[in-house]
Amino acid sequence: MFPGRACDTHAHICGPAAAFPYAEERIYTPPDSTLTDYLHLLEVLGVERAVLVQPSVYGNDNRALLDALALEKTGLRGVAVVDPAIGLDDIRDYDNAGIRGIRLNVVDHSGERNVMPVDDVRRLAALIAPFGWHIEFLVNLDEALLFADAVKDLPVSVVVGHLGYPRGGAAGWPRSLGFEAFLRLFESGRCWVKLTGPYRLSSAPDLPYGDVAPLAQRLAAVNPERLLWGTDWPHVMMKKPMPNDGALADLVADWLPDARLRERVLVTNPASLYGFDDDEKLDHGSGA
Repeated sequence: MFPGRACDTHAHICGPAAAFPYAEERIYTPPDSTLTDYLHLLEVLGVERAVLVQPSVYGNDNRALLDALALEKTGLRGVAVVDPAIGLDDIRDYDNAGIRGIRLNVVDHSGERNVMPVDDVRRLAALIAPFGWHIEFLVNLDEALLFADAVKDLPVSVVVGHLGYPRGGAAGWPRSLGFEAFLRLFESGRCWVKLTGPYRLSSAPDLPYGDVAPLAQRLAAVNPERLLWGTDWPHVMMKKPMPNDGALADLVADWLPDARLRERVLVTNPASLYGFDDDEKLDHGSGA
C-alpha cells in the first residue's frame, strides 16, 4: 500500500525504562516500546523512513531519542524537547545527531492547558531558524483560539499534531471559533498538519473512526503540500481498544484515495520538512 520512501512522521520510543528512566513528574507510564519493536512494525507496514518525537514522559531528557538516532544512522530523524534556555552549541550537536525540530507540548503537563510561553517560543524559533528546524506543537486548537496569531510571524515552520487535536472532537472542530483562522494559517503554507491519532479525536469507540475522514479530506483540499502522516505508535494513554496497526495504517488510503496525493503526503512532504536524502532508507534490522 505504501509507496517507496514513505515516512511515518510521528512515533515515540519509550524505554527500556531500566536504561532510560522516565521523569518523576509524568501523567502516564508507558510499557517499554523500543526501537527494535518499532523498526519491526515499519518493516511489516512497508514504511522506509520515520521521525521519532520526544514523548512527554521524558521531559527534556532526550537520551532515549538520541540513542535511537545513533543506532539507526539513515532514514530516521528526531524532534526533541529542550530547555527554553538551551544554547547554540547544544542545538548544533542535536542537529548533527539528526534532530530537525523542537516539540512544545502545552497539553500533557501539570500547568494550565493550551497556554503558550510566547517569549520562550520566540527565543527558540530565532535560535533554530538558521538550522532549518521547525517547532511542533501539541495543542488543542479548538481551545487555543489565538494560536494562528501567535505563530504566524515566527521565522520557522510550525507543525501541529493530530489534525489540530480538537478537544471537542473531530466532528465539532470545523465549527469551532478558531478553525477558520487556523485554516488561513494552514493555507498560507506557514503550518504543517499531521494526520495522526484519529482515535484521540473520534467519537467512535473503534476503527475506522469515520468522523475523522471528512476533517482529513478538508485539510487535504486546503493545502496538500503541508500534510504529513504518522502512526502515533505506540498509542500511549489509549482510552479505547488498542487499534491494529495495519488497519490503522490503512486509513490513509480512505482519507486520501488519490495515489498521487498519498505519495505527496507520505513521501514528498516529509522529505522536504525533515531533510531526507533521495535514496535514504531505514535498515529495519539494525536497531537491536
